[in-house]
This record gives sequence, structure tokens and C-alpha cells, in this order.
Amino acid sequence: MVQAFMIHPETYTTFDDEDELLEQCKEWGLLSEKAVKTKVFYYKGGGANMTCSIVGYVDKMTAVIEFDNKQLHCIHPSYLKEMQAAGYSQRLAAGAEDPAGTEAETQQEEEAQASAEAAAIGEEAAEEAAPKTPKAAKQPKEKAKKEKAPKLELPEEKVKMIATVQEFTTVPNNFSDNDDEVIIYEAVSILEPSPLDIGTAWSSHSNTLKKLELAVGDTISFECKIVAKKLSKHPVPYKINNPAKLQKVDAD
Repeated sequence: MVQAFMIHPETYTTFDDEDELLEQCKEWGLLSEKAVKTKVFYYKGGGANMTCSIVGYVDKMTAVIEFDNKQLHCIHPSYLKEMQAAGYSQRLAAGAEDPAGTEAETQQEEEAQASAEAAAIGEEAAEEAAPKTPKAAKQPKEKAKKEKAPKLELPEEKVKMIATVQEFTTVPNNFSDNDDEVIIYEAVSILEPSPLDIGTAWSSHSNTLKKLELAVGDTISFECKIVAKKLSKHPVPYKINNPAKLQKVDAD
């Protein structure tokens, strides 16, 4: 049965492998940094309560999920995350206690749900694209003139990079009793397809990286996706996602 609330993607990008899916779900907050495999998610909107899986994305603010009947649906990741909470089902149950609802009203609710999801996706995209409007200035004009360093235009596709290990550290994980192990890199640069100096970046200290037995000062090359994501409690603005084809680079 085709559901009325579907927002079908015209085009979308599938994940290259499960590792890339895991990394993206962690970025969206749908999985903890300690997760080693994905899980079944639940879609509870529009009067439905169905299992679904994440199969791709339209952009970084629009996930594409697939239901058991192979239907595809666009949804904001934060909205999907909210649906996983037990309290969300309770709110739906409270709304279902009114027996006076008709089939037409249910259809209207589903259409409103779809409109809300589409609006959430569109509004956040607009916020990302539009320049931030400054609040009324309460500080001296001299401070208001201070310019921020421009953000780098990062490629969306996988790139070949090189980086040097600067530090091994840990950051708190709100979903686990244990902290997450991470690596901070310096002298980070994109080699291909277009050279670009990144500066500093970080990545999870995954089992794949641990096999290299890295030490501070080691330089490695790899292929990955790099995104703007600040490391918690550290001034490191970029994250290396799912590094592959790892290779130590000998010092000159």
C-alpha cells in the first residue's frame, strides 16, 4: 500500500558501503560514536509506526529512508532521531485517544505531517544558505568590525589526503559510559583531485587505524570524505570520515 505522506526523492546519493553509512548516522546523531553497525529505525509520523532503514541522502540535511515495501521517503535526520524516543510513541498514543476522528481527518493529518517534514528540510537548508543576520549591536564598533576567517569550501566527494598525527585524545560520549578515542592531525592537505591546505582535522581512532599502530609524528595518506564538524572541547574544525586505503608515508 502506498502511503499518502511519502516525500519521494527525485534524486539521491546512496552510501558506498556500511562504513560510510555508520559515519553519516553518527554525524546526524542517530548512532553513538561507539556503534559498529547500524540498526532498525522507526518512522512514527503521519499516523504510521513502521520500521525503516537509511539508504542514502539528498544532502547533509535530508536523509532518505526505505520502508519494508521498498517505498522511499525524505526526512530531516533530527526529525527521525526524535521519532526513536519512547516519549514520541506516547504522544502519538495520546493523540489517538479521541475516537471521533474520521478517515478524512487521518488523511489531513498525514498530509500535514508530510508538509511539516518538507518545511523542516527547506527551512534548515535556507538557514544554511542565508547569511546570519547580526543582532542589535551592543558592543563598541571596533569589536563589530572584527572579521571571521572564511570557511573552506570542502568537496563533497571522496578525496585523497595526507596528514600527520599530532595527538591522541578522548572526548565525552553522552550515549556511553566510556569516552570516544580520537586522533588530531596537523599539516592536513587534500592531494587529489584539487590540492587544498586544511590545517588541522580529526577522526575517530577506529579499529582500522589502530592496525597501523600509529605514533605522534607519523604521516599517513588515505582516501576519505572531509566535513566541517568541530571536535568537542578542541579547536579543530574539520572531521575526516571513513578513511580508507591507509598508508604510512616515510619521512624524507
